Amino acid sequence: MTGETTQFQFQAETKKLLGLMINSLYTDKEIFLRELISNSSDAIDRLRFESLTNPELLPGNEKFEIRIETNPSSRTLTLSDNGLGMTRDEVIKNIGTIARSGTEELRNRMNDSPPGEVLSEMIGKFGVGFYSVFMVADKVVLITRRAGEKSATLWESTGDGHYTLSECERATHGASVTLHLKPFDTENGIEDFTDKWIIARIVKKYSDFVNYPIIFKESREEVEINVDGTTKIEGEQAITVEDKALNSMRPLWTRPQAEVSESEYAEFYKRISHDWDEPFETILLKAEGRFERQALLFIPSKTPEDLYYHAADHGLRLYAKRVMIMERCANLLPRYLRFIKGVVDSADLPLNISRQMLQQDRHITLIRKWLTKKVLDRLAELFGTRHERYVQFWKRFGRALKEGVGEDYDNKDKIVALLMFETSDGPGKLTTLQGYVERMKEGQEDIFYFTGESRNVIENSPHLEAFKEKGYEVLFLTDPVDELLVQSLTEFQGRKLKSGGKGVVWFGSREEKELAEKEIKQKEEACSKLLGHFQEILDKDVKQVRLSNRLTTSPACLVGNEMDYSPQLERLLQKGKGGGAKQRRILELNPKHPIFIKMHDHFGSGADNNWLNDYAELLLGHAFIAEGAELPDPIRFNKLVADLMARTL
Repeated sequence: MTGETTQFQFQAETKKLLGLMINSLYTDKEIFLRELISNSSDAIDRLRFESLTNPELLPGNEKFEIRIETNPSSRTLTLSDNGLGMTRDEVIKNIGTIARSGTEELRNRMNDSPPGEVLSEMIGKFGVGFYSVFMVADKVVLITRRAGEKSATLWESTGDGHYTLSECERATHGASVTLHLKPFDTENGIEDFTDKWIIARIVKKYSDFVNYPIIFKESREEVEINVDGTTKIEGEQAITVEDKALNSMRPLWTRPQAEVSESEYAEFYKRISHDWDEPFETILLKAEGRFERQALLFIPSKTPEDLYYHAADHGLRLYAKRVMIMERCANLLPRYLRFIKGVVDSADLPLNISRQMLQQDRHITLIRKWLTKKVLDRLAELFGTRHERYVQFWKRFGRALKEGVGEDYDNKDKIVALLMFETSDGPGKLTTLQGYVERMKEGQEDIFYFTGESRNVIENSPHLEAFKEKGYEVLFLTDPVDELLVQSLTEFQGRKLKSGGKGVVWFGSREEKELAEKEIKQKEEACSKLLGHFQEILDKDVKQVRLSNRLTTSPACLVGNEMDYSPQLERLLQKGKGGGAKQRRILELNPKHPIFIKMHDHFGSGADNNWLNDYAELLLGHAFIAEGAELPDPIRFNKLVADLMARTL
């Protein structure tokens, strides 16, 4: 029964504001259910809080719960709670004024320091969540009765700027919101919100960790089956009504780690990551103080297929007081840690008014720094105490971690200490930069490395010959990201990282280097005319022809200046949109090789030197092939080889 009905208008030009909210504020229409559940949870929390000073409000051990019922035939959805409820005046004040939050008002009144923990668990911050129901409903009916009061209030509106109020009856305190749903329209995001599985999915996604059970009241017809397997259609069918809790309530990250089993963590990881395997590492974090936050992070046990796909979505699940705000929040971790899965929960996140997006401020920066530090600390712990396990991690995610050297300057030293590389010492062996420095030969000043497409390409490169002969260990950098790594990591412990394929390489002590440099200069002066002739022939492809100090068995190789791109990086750039500039490099010739010695002798004899032009081009082609690069003119090179074979047979 209802009493006299009175019509009201919303306050503050709400007709226009309500239309804006319904059509523009929320991106996903299913969020209305998250907002209603959050309001109900707050109503129960407020009742518990007020009962601390007024025990008469809760005379017995009442079981708190949130209930959802649907009626597919009439297309209605009803959400009820046994929380504090509202009086008629409170309905006018809180529901009749858009963007007014009773929970936020209570917080402000208590100056953020209430007795007990009840108030700190309340979810509500903005008062607009209730009006999200008009995205999916043509009409909304609210029946509410405040605890301690006898009469209830019925509020009804179609979202057109008006609402009606009347007195009615309700058996218990709390509130019930009935939505008369709009027609089913998937194109506009209106799903069948009377369907149990859709309701269950939305609750699981957004409100799985609300403190109170969310009960779905399901009616099911019991169908009788004949002996022959056919369905009986005569007579009335039995109707079974059962309650099913849709949420798991207490989140794992709020429970002490000793109370949670590894299998529980594994199940939770599989659910949020959609991975069949158990996590490689579990990291439970909690920070208290003026800005509290908790996190439960996981390192996967295998490399995700889209880890190095630039357009792939990544990020942690973000919760505000156990209610999911964002499914993938990329701002909470730097991109080089994008393989980390998990959740972050905080009470005082800077959310926008729809509680769907973060606003950038110091809180986000604090969370990001905190999480990054904790993840790197765990990796450092793995490296130091469980090194074999860290090596497993590195083989799966080391390539991503390398990206952090150029991205995260605050943690650069921590990341560099965790880097591992293959070396010339043998296949399968990994070393850190610290380990390399400890093994450096006496008198060695630089850390030498080579970049290339694979270990096999680098091992067979002519650039490596002198390093092998002198017994110098070199790092093999075969990941594409290594080209960017060496741009950011130019030295370690005061020792320069130097490419074995760039500039001039000298070995041994300072005296030995000076002696070798003097010897090369004398040889270049003796054959300067030949080198000048080769430069004239090959000027289109090389910017200098000089003698080499790094070759022992090969006749020639190509090197770059210190600031040139490596061949690997040049090829990567040329594959990109628009390609990249073709750079001329330096052709180094081995002065001790029989080919060079014979060419020099013949050039100085005054005989016909036309064939030397062909040999110069052949040596250039040989140098390109030796490093696995593409020939500048394959057709010309093939013709020269054929002509050479014809002359020598």
